[in-house]
Amino acid sequence: MAMDAPAVLVGFARALRAAGLDAGPDRVQTYLRALDVLGPGPRTSVYWAGRLTLCGSQDDLDCYDRVFAAYFDGRTAGRAARGGTRRPPAAPRPRPVVRETDRSGGVPAPPDEEQRHARTAAALASSTEVLRHRDVAELTGAEREQLRRLLAAFALRGEPRRTARLRPARHGGVDPGRTVREWLRRGGEPARLRRRARVHRPRRVVLLLDVSGSMAPYADALLRFAHAAARGPARTEVFTIGTRLTRVTAALSHRDPDTAMAAVAAAVPDWRGGTRLGETLRGFLDRWGRRGMARGAVVVLLSDGWERADPALLATQMRRLHRLAHRVIWANPRKARPGYAPLAAGMAAALPSVDAFVEGHSLAALERLAAVVRGADDA
Repeated sequence: MAMDAPAVLVGFARALRAAGLDAGPDRVQTYLRALDVLGPGPRTSVYWAGRLTLCGSQDDLDCYDRVFAAYFDGRTAGRAARGGTRRPPAAPRPRPVVRETDRSGGVPAPPDEEQRHARTAAALASSTEVLRHRDVAELTGAEREQLRRLLAAFALRGEPRRTARLRPARHGGVDPGRTVREWLRRGGEPARLRRRARVHRPRRVVLLLDVSGSMAPYADALLRFAHAAARGPARTEVFTIGTRLTRVTAALSHRDPDTAMAAVAAAVPDWRGGTRLGETLRGFLDRWGRRGMARGAVVVLLSDGWERADPALLATQMRRLHRLAHRVIWANPRKARPGYAPLAAGMAAALPSVDAFVEGHSLAALERLAAVVRGADDA
């Protein structure tokens, strides 16, 4: 499957957004225009054009380097993911290239080595862009390894909420204390009014991940998605649901993804068992919901909706959850299949209490899920 260059580059920008970098549509357009001016060139041109247009601050550079390596060069990212080095992959350095001008006076082509490097990077990026839309259940072993490298760069941030805390700002209400202190510092001479605004913080995110037998083809990818989310800057809690409810936030705190997966496997007693969504959800609400974990949070259920117990119980608990949470999002890997309809008893019982019903079968679907969680539309 051939991919054109704009599709590959836009896919790279979406991967950056999924990793928490604010690469909005305006920055992406600037990026594409910059590469259009530069024309076909080596991998360094793609790197530096993106670094100068898609990054907004010094804090974005590590994230950009990590995603660039995973997207354009899986081997470099693979070493980092396995803990071979804790530093981000080295940035390619731009260097002047001496080229011979052809007889027609046009722009010369890059040397053979640069051409081969550019073609290799383009092929790797093209395969990554194809992988983004593949169903996780249909991937080969090599493709799953590449998917794991991309998932390691994910970040999950809840929808921002305004808090009672105030901070100095350029716009907002007048800050009397700071204004008076500034006047006193100037000996009583009038000075510019100091202002303050409310602090915005991301809402807590709670992931309820189905590890029953019907979800086995997707469990590894979804747990790695949860691992990246749990280790991010936002407050994220992770539970597995099946026949029992298990809190695995601590197990996912390990830096290395493989170590975290082994810890989760040891902690979860009902791996690939049955599905009792209503009972496990009731257990979550009785034990954790009353403590405030779900109150005002963005709660995400990652499940295919199969329910062996009474669907009426699930419907009741979903209504309880909906009253507590800020938003309830359900990600179903089966939703992307042709002809799918939420006719299963559990899914049909839960949907009236769901604010957003999205797919969860591929990397692109998980990127879209991350955008829905943070309250933004994926451009």
